[in-house]
Amino acid sequence: MKVYVLNTGWLECDKNSMVAMSAAATLSNKDAKCEWIKIPVPAILIDHPDGKILYDVGCNPKAMEGYWPEGLKEVFPFYKTDEQDLTNQLALCNTRPEEIKTVILSHMHLDHAGNLDLFKHADVFVHKKDFEYGQTLVHLSPDPNKHGAYIKADLEVPVKQYHLVEQDFEIVDGIEVITLPGHTPGILGIVVHLEKDGTFIFPQDCVYTRENYGPPAKLSGLVYDSLAFFKSIEKVRKLEKKYNAKVIFAHDMEFFQTIKHAPEFYE
Repeated sequence: MKVYVLNTGWLECDKNSMVAMSAAATLSNKDAKCEWIKIPVPAILIDHPDGKILYDVGCNPKAMEGYWPEGLKEVFPFYKTDEQDLTNQLALCNTRPEEIKTVILSHMHLDHAGNLDLFKHADVFVHKKDFEYGQTLVHLSPDPNKHGAYIKADLEVPVKQYHLVEQDFEIVDGIEVITLPGHTPGILGIVVHLEKDGTFIFPQDCVYTRENYGPPAKLSGLVYDSLAFFKSIEKVRKLEKKYNAKVIFAHDMEFFQTIKHAPEFYE
């Protein structure tokens, strides 16, 4: 089994979205300034003996060309090079989209489900509560600026089959899918047990950055359920200790630059 970290571009945003209250005014510093940062948008390709699995699919390449509403383009502008296009990242791993029969979505926000249209032939696993919440938001109002971080077109891709997950399970030998609610009503993380490089935990937006992870854990600025958010971080911490695992922080640019990117891999 090989694990490739795909670099599919980056978002820019106020750091307060990643770590709540990063910049807060005080009596002695009434003019505290926000910090505008870059955050990576990774996807994970797993070349498993039972078939190739893709965990998250990044942003739609037309995001800034009308595919996203103006409000989201203003708060989370997306950038990528041609090399960072998902199909080109997969090509670095000698993989074509049609070869991937299984897709796991951590959740269906705009930076995790944006290329789902490339995988209409695939079985797609997503947390049941996140799927239902996203569908509810995008169909309650015709105004895309009221859909939160969900894009209606992403949620309406007709795939082979959606599999709605409610509890932890082993999807194939050596890969656990774990539930990590908080950021949204339901997040799916994965735990990958490799022969040579050990165990890796990919919690995605359960814990954006090392600063969120702590300890002490720090809340992000985008949270559906704050109590569940902290419980999920502690679940990751227990698994890290249990397996002596490496936690991969999805939206930490400094951390992202320290790990291997495709075509390099972990095995």
